[in-house]
Amino acid sequence: MIKIKGHEFSAKSIKDSYNRRSQKFKNNIIISLKYFGLTEDDVELDLEPVAIKNILASVTWYMEGSRLHYSYNRCNKYAENLYVVSKLIELEIKAIIDGNKTVEEFIKDFEEEDDVEEERKKARELLGLEQDIIDLKIINKKYKDLSKNCHPDTENGDVEKFKELNKAHKVLKRELE
Repeated sequence: MIKIKGHEFSAKSIKDSYNRRSQKFKNNIIISLKYFGLTEDDVELDLEPVAIKNILASVTWYMEGSRLHYSYNRCNKYAENLYVVSKLIELEIKAIIDGNKTVEEFIKDFEEEDDVEEERKKARELLGLEQDIIDLKIINKKYKDLSKNCHPDTENGDVEKFKELNKAHKVLKRELE
């Protein structure tokens, strides 16, 4: 089971037709985002030519003056990662239709700055993590270990370092939750 942003759904194990299925998931994302009146030109999603690879799937779209983005990389294949992205967007829009979420909440949940990938890279470096670490348990443990040493309430506390660690942890948590 996959749990993301309050939604829970089954993972899809894809055994064949990876590129065709990736195209289908891309089309599903575009169709879902049409709910907001967006067109294909408002959505940035470049398909991976070899969809069997273990690669991050991501989509970026623009609406109401905001850059919205979501990526996923915890499955074994690009096509499976893109399925998760597609399913999450579908479920989030269903929550809006059902009245469980507002458009403003949707925007807030997906809004990201243009340099978010660079921020994530720097956050991993600050926490002393490899760039491919996506296990939140490992990230949390590393954050706790480092923050104990520089917590402002300790004898050798460093407020600025603690704030930097906090920000880095938030950046990575947002990516992975």
